[in-house]
Amino acid sequence: MTRIYLSPPDVVGRDRQLLIDAMDSNWIAPVGPDLAEFEVEVAARTGRRHGVGLASGTAGLHLALRELGVGPGDDVLVSTFTFAATANAVTYCGATPVFVDADASWQMSPDLLGEAIDRRRGAGRRVAAAIVVDLYGQCADYARIEPRLIDAGIPLIEDAAEALGAVHRGRPAGSFGEVGVLSFNGNKIITTSGGGMAVTDDERLAHRFRHLATQAREPEPHYEHVEVGYNYRLSNLLAAFGRGQLADLDRRVAHRRRLNDRYQSALAAQPGVAFMPEDEHGVANRWLTCITIDPVAAGTDREKVRLHLEASDVESRPTWKPMHLQPVFRDAPAVVDGTSERLFDLGLCLPSGSNLGDAEQDRVIALVLEALSR
Repeated sequence: MTRIYLSPPDVVGRDRQLLIDAMDSNWIAPVGPDLAEFEVEVAARTGRRHGVGLASGTAGLHLALRELGVGPGDDVLVSTFTFAATANAVTYCGATPVFVDADASWQMSPDLLGEAIDRRRGAGRRVAAAIVVDLYGQCADYARIEPRLIDAGIPLIEDAAEALGAVHRGRPAGSFGEVGVLSFNGNKIITTSGGGMAVTDDERLAHRFRHLATQAREPEPHYEHVEVGYNYRLSNLLAAFGRGQLADLDRRVAHRRRLNDRYQSALAAQPGVAFMPEDEHGVANRWLTCITIDPVAAGTDREKVRLHLEASDVESRPTWKPMHLQPVFRDAPAVVDGTSERLFDLGLCLPSGSNLGDAEQDRVIALVLEALSR
């Protein structure tokens, strides 16, 4: 039986052709016309003036933090319910991540964000930036978060790695804060195999990102460097592939939303099963469909359901383990109320790829129902 993956790459014909065309043109080096076009296209899709293609979303977070002045001794507020890359980038700058819990939306809590600002400043700490994550393809509540950060004079970095194609109050994911960061990892809604992009309205920041991402080489005929840079640039070949993926984004979002609807129709009425809510002021891209399973009401738990799926060659995965529970960040400060811990204990991500067919999804649903019936 063919294995069903959580969110595999979805390759269509145009992706291949654009990649072949780039190869035939001999634009193999890190920069080239497809990279320039991809940056323009992604910037337009996110409502930004500038895009800078990078080797990963993590690279975008690192450069954004650095150019916003984050350094050793600083604090950076970070969503705790996220992948480790969000917090890792803070440590690259020598700064301290301060983890902020989620609320009932599964996104960063604006109230706990305000509490974290007050606590850290009360302790005499400099809060140099905030990284807010758009979790599982839905934007955070920026209508409440942005004013708090603006009033406090704290720059916002939007980690939209999972949310390309989502919308919040009429604005696209990636359009919030000083910098938005996207990921094109293999499991994301579009992929360049590996890669990411920083998007911004600030021309100076975009220029600095490009400069630092190409080893900070000065415009001299020889190799001249006056500061330390990084090998962070996205290649022209991968950008060509990404252009095909981006052109197909609307279909991918529509399909993943349809998968979520079908899961809800089949599972939402089951005792103890609940779905990640969708903000009434936005449209999520439904990158992953996530459920929680209350063991008391359901009579089974998340892990038993996951193992039942795995036994039938279906990949599912627990929701993110909060950063404040990760051993590597055990000593980091956190402002939490148990929300993300509960979501981790109960949460399960179901197969959600934009190439998942109805028959395959029906197989997943049948297995989940079978596990619940036990």
